[in-house]
Amino acid sequence: MKNKLLFFAVCFAVTQSSFAQTASYHVMKTFSIKSDGWWDYIAVNNDNLYVSHGTQVNIINKNTGDSVGVILNTMGVHGIAFAHAYNKGFTSNGRLNTVTVFDLNTNAVLAQINTGENPDAIMHDHFSDKIITCNGHSNDLSLIDPSTNMVTATIPLSGKPETAVSDNAGKIYINNEDKSEIAEVDITAQKVMANWSIAPGESPSGLAIDRKTHRLFAGCDNKLLMVINADNGNVVAKVPIGDGCDGVAFDEGRNLIFSSNGDGTLTEIKENADDTYTVVDNIATKKGARTLALDQQTHNMYLPTAEFETNTPAGQRPKMKTGTFQVVVVGEK
Repeated sequence: MKNKLLFFAVCFAVTQSSFAQTASYHVMKTFSIKSDGWWDYIAVNNDNLYVSHGTQVNIINKNTGDSVGVILNTMGVHGIAFAHAYNKGFTSNGRLNTVTVFDLNTNAVLAQINTGENPDAIMHDHFSDKIITCNGHSNDLSLIDPSTNMVTATIPLSGKPETAVSDNAGKIYINNEDKSEIAEVDITAQKVMANWSIAPGESPSGLAIDRKTHRLFAGCDNKLLMVINADNGNVVAKVPIGDGCDGVAFDEGRNLIFSSNGDGTLTEIKENADDTYTVVDNIATKKGARTLALDQQTHNMYLPTAEFETNTPAGQRPKMKTGTFQVVVVGEK
């Protein structure tokens, strides 16, 4: 028994050591944004970061953190998407039930578009050339033509949509947060083709896709990342992650999956050639850093958060300290 225990202890130490040697990410710097308000998603576009922040979107340089501009009057803003062929950006304004359209060169607001109720995540699908919002209160998707700024279709869902990704070949996949399932949508037919259970994963929020291997990565509230076959909905793997995940990103060049967790960690997972998944590291970030944007060119990641009061009563949302909103930059050592 003692020899067996010693063997397992040595194996554990070697495994931990190899993880430490493999891990190459850390917090490089922090950008301060001196205004108040809660946040949700953050997006990278060329050299700029677009940061959702209460009633506005702050635009800062991704290298220096310097302010570049602001998109105002986006009450309850959740996310930002881009349609480069039209030189347009789009924000999903949850409390207004609208999308704001703005010029990517001047930041001038071009239009306001009515959507479903509480538009949350927003994305551009290259296959259909549509801007798509996940509407959390009306349980549907709004499809917007970026050339005309018009809603062209509404697709009803069976649950509350949180995040959507595209395979760029005609399929959209959506986390139905309250049903613990992923919906498969045919974007040409504009209808749901299947609803796949991702049990034992619960309340999925963050979602990413590997278009080469047809794998979906859903970050769940019960500290699991579920790997799903995008062709048939089968659960391929479940991987432990930190607590409070609200964002998942896939680094296409390095086959790495990242889960941003509100507990102040960033879980790094390696997608292996044999369709297995290995936790490489849990990188220390900051408490509240639950969403992220990954820059596919530099491999840096950007996570918004703030400082919080320490005397928050149990069960209540911690109060943000005034003037402490920030973006944590994670990169290689």
